[in-house]
Amino acid sequence: MKKITALALAIGALAATFVAPASAQFAKPADAVEYRQGAFTVMQHHFGQVAGMAAGKIPFDAKVAAESAVVAEYVGKLPFAAFGPGTNKGDTKAKASIWTNKAKFDDYASNMQVEMTKLTAAANTGNLDAIKVAVNAAGGTCKSCHDDFKSK
Repeated sequence: MKKITALALAIGALAATFVAPASAQFAKPADAVEYRQGAFTVMQHHFGQVAGMAAGKIPFDAKVAAESAVVAEYVGKLPFAAFGPGTNKGDTKAKASIWTNKAKFDDYASNMQVEMTKLTAAANTGNLDAIKVAVNAAGGTCKSCHDDFKSK
């Protein structure tokens, strides 16, 4: 857990140093696809920890829930810079509608980030009932985006 958290924070710190446009951050479109998939994988892992606790599938540990929520929230901001031109091809499940309806996609991303912030706040309280509500809201934003913008 600590290694994954450290890796996620290192990735985030590295990503935060980029000030160039997203398309300039990656040597090739395939690099952007790999980057965003990696960020989504880390986010999914940490969100899954909290969601598993909320669903009673994993024993509740308030400290782990809070730590996982923080990582999921932070890493959840990273992948969206990697949806630049040309990154809709190759080994990706991203639908072309991301680029043809970018405003809606960006709105979904923003909503997810807001709900992840609320999840972090709920997890920091240690109140499992509050965490359950926040997990459902955050998970709902993920599902909406996947339904509209991700191939099965």
